[in-house]
Amino acid sequence: MRVRLHPVTTMILARVAVGVVALFVISSMLFVALELLPGDFADAILGRGRTPERLAAIREALGLDRAAHLRYADWVVGALSLDFGTSWKWGTPVWPIIAPRLYNSLLLAALTAMFAVPLGLVLGIYAATKKGTLFDRATSLGTLVLFATPDFVLAYFLAFILVVTFRVFPAFTAWIPDISLADRLHGMALPILTLTLVSLAPIMRLTRASILNLLAEPYIEMARLKGLTPWRVITRHALPNALGPIINVTIMIIAHLIVGVVVVEVLFSYRGLGSFMVDSVASRDLPVVQAGGMIFATIYIFLFLIADIIALVSNPRLRNPDR
Repeated sequence: MRVRLHPVTTMILARVAVGVVALFVISSMLFVALELLPGDFADAILGRGRTPERLAAIREALGLDRAAHLRYADWVVGALSLDFGTSWKWGTPVWPIIAPRLYNSLLLAALTAMFAVPLGLVLGIYAATKKGTLFDRATSLGTLVLFATPDFVLAYFLAFILVVTFRVFPAFTAWIPDISLADRLHGMALPILTLTLVSLAPIMRLTRASILNLLAEPYIEMARLKGLTPWRVITRHALPNALGPIINVTIMIIAHLIVGVVVVEVLFSYRGLGSFMVDSVASRDLPVVQAGGMIFATIYIFLFLIADIIALVSNPRLRNPDR
């Protein structure tokens, strides 16, 4: 007996399959790109004192003398069980090294989302209700400027204003073992503020556009004729119908946020996975770079899958294809 799947289930399974294939392609491209980097770890640690014999000995010890496809196959099998090999620079397993760094990056992204998402929704809704006013024009101009400003330019500008000029925040994030939560959050304030402004603009503009489109619908006009207040019309009738695309794009923005923290981490010396990967590229510690790249890619694809699933589930035509 042939089982007939619901169209939404079929689409979800298809997207999961595409995500798995995408991860395989990304892992292959990452491995090839790192193989094409000039020099290797043996060159980096020996420097000018390298000799052909010493280079050959180190490469043999690290397994670099093996064929590339064999090293790639071993790495893929190990990565499936979170065994990313051993760091060439530190001489210890990769996962225990990068796990705290990954936690710091996820913490930074989570705290940013806690500020950016609610603020973007509220400002977007309020701008939609005040269309054409000074507030609406000012916020539209502000979000347009934030859209056009690169992350590192915004980070340098905020550092100049809040660190150099007014000395409100520290220039670097201190990571003392016994540091209190308040001091830690104070040290993270500038990276959080930078990423919040970067993420705020698209959330706010999307929310405003979605609400304005719905306000032109006949059922919204009917709600107004019933005597409902503008805020009640927005929250009870317009917002629920706009949540699907808003949540979808918000998740995509969070995905971009998680993998896009590298610049901010490097600029503010934040001990996250992104800055650690940059240091590892400089030292040619390829196991760490491969692990970090795949972790970021997995998180990115996973969040995009969640966004796709939410978009599919929130579509009434797909949920009820027989109607």
